[in-house]
Amino acid sequence: MSQGTAGEANYDLPTFARGLSFIDFPVGNREAKYCIAGIPVDFATTNRAGTREGPNAVRLASRMMFDGDHPFHGVDPIGFPASDIGNFDVRIGDIAETHRMIEAQARGLNHLFAIGGEHSMTLPLLRILAERHGPLGMVQFDAHVDTWHTNFGQSLAHGTPFYHAVRDDILDPKRTIQIGIRSPAETSIMDETKAMGISIMSAEDVHLSTPDAVAAKVRDVLGDGASYFTFDVDGLDPAFAPGTGTPEMGGLHAWQARAIIRRLGGVDFVGGDVVEVAPAFDHAEITALAAATVAWDYLALVESQELAS
Repeated sequence: MSQGTAGEANYDLPTFARGLSFIDFPVGNREAKYCIAGIPVDFATTNRAGTREGPNAVRLASRMMFDGDHPFHGVDPIGFPASDIGNFDVRIGDIAETHRMIEAQARGLNHLFAIGGEHSMTLPLLRILAERHGPLGMVQFDAHVDTWHTNFGQSLAHGTPFYHAVRDDILDPKRTIQIGIRSPAETSIMDETKAMGISIMSAEDVHLSTPDAVAAKVRDVLGDGASYFTFDVDGLDPAFAPGTGTPEMGGLHAWQARAIIRRLGGVDFVGGDVVEVAPAFDHAEITALAAATVAWDYLALVESQELAS
């Protein structure tokens, strides 16, 4: 078997022969410095379903990350202090109970990076971290603001998590920035989101700027406090992420997103996720590979900061 304790893995196995854990990390250690968990939910989606299959698709694509050290941060995946703890349990058709189950399973982990699953799952993850750190800052890559009060009558849908997070005082809106926003939205929702204090950079803003400038803006908004990282793959243009439930044209290019993430050094990230991968609509693992790369970029970023401190 290719999986085992940290340090047992090696470069001898070809990518196609590796196990189905994220980057072939050892499995099942909830005491690890970083835990990777899948959250296979898609019953709070509003358009195309299928994100329940996202976690394993991302794991499969992540085998490409094992080919060598991270190209920017120099972190070696062999012996990386992380464990894939598998998929969280969920309750079919019951969003509220699933959120309670996510909270119970996330509580006590050192540093969780979750693979979705649709975006409603971020709300219980924020709630658990706020118990430890107080209201969090957040950087959100997304085509949608996700601050609607309801989606088609459902208050816990994937377009509502950050309305609830601000209302429940687990997310500090003045330390929150959304990047890549471009979807149709009621003017009242956009005005309310800005009135909360949330900063918004549209996809066009990013295209007309530079990764250095965008990252500087993120660091300025998040400041020194504990912050969360959430990446909805529909923040990318459908050319780079076709496998998602609510694609929106005109999004970020893959290289832009990666360049911005690489430049977020100095932010006190305490958890993160990548969400909304729907493999049934993907082509040649384009979306799954993008999500896996985002996850590895995040983990390499936070660990390189630890090693440098």
